[in-house]
Amino acid sequence: MTDSSGASQARPDPADVADLTIEQFVALMPEGMGRLNDTMGIVLTEISAQRVVATMPVEGNTQPYGLLHGGASVVLAETLGSVGSALHAAPDRLSVGVDINATHHRAVRSGTVTGVATAVHLGRTMASYEVVITDERGKRVCTSRITCALVPLDRIS
Repeated sequence: MTDSSGASQARPDPADVADLTIEQFVALMPEGMGRLNDTMGIVLTEISAQRVVATMPVEGNTQPYGLLHGGASVVLAETLGSVGSALHAAPDRLSVGVDINATHHRAVRSGTVTGVATAVHLGRTMASYEVVITDERGKRVCTSRITCALVPLDRIS
């Protein structure tokens, strides 16, 4: 792992995920992880098992009418819930999404949207988050709920 100056740093211990910076968390992900997030322009700004925040540009994530694509909102919501549940699951469990839904409240044509995932349940085998996505005026664009199973690493083949 390298820091912003390009200097090499030791890879953080996955057991210490609660104290990681966003950059360190991303560095722990398997190679190639996050290509969709990069393509969509999703930027994590706050991470913890209890709350995850990220932004995403509307531009480049629209449907044919020029509105923010509902699927883009779901990608943002799934990213946030997955990051939070991965932090909760570590170091001995893996987070796997099992359910997501979304209600789209209003259209957005430009700017940036912000998603905030708040833990609803952080259990031993399951984690659930409510994700609220708002526009630059603070108006709710989408409400989503994601549930992830927390699977012991020794059960993953």
